[in-house]
Amino acid sequence: MRVLAAFKYAMAGIIHCVCRERHMQIHLTAALAALGLAWRLDFSTLEQAVLLLTIAGVITAEMFNTAIETVINKISPEVHPLAKVAKDVAAGAVLVQAITALGVGVVLFGEKLLK
Repeated sequence: MRVLAAFKYAMAGIIHCVCRERHMQIHLTAALAALGLAWRLDFSTLEQAVLLLTIAGVITAEMFNTAIETVINKISPEVHPLAKVAKDVAAGAVLVQAITALGVGVVLFGEKLLK
């Protein structure tokens, strides 16, 4: 039963992010568009795997960012320089992952779209 409870809590976290985090909604929209285009372009199994791992990386980074921001808002509701650093670093991690995903997208889609 503990395993089921763990899955229930994990799903609650995912649902929270999808329903309440605008950036998560943007990432998911981009992911669905990329998956649809990959299907249309008949990606190989390896290309599909790389795309899925890249999407998972962005989604995971966004979820960690949400978790970090939520905890900081709870423990430091007032503006504090260290709280700002933590939030900025978490947001920066998402940005690094998103830029990397864009690069992966250029590599995966670029040549196929130019044909």
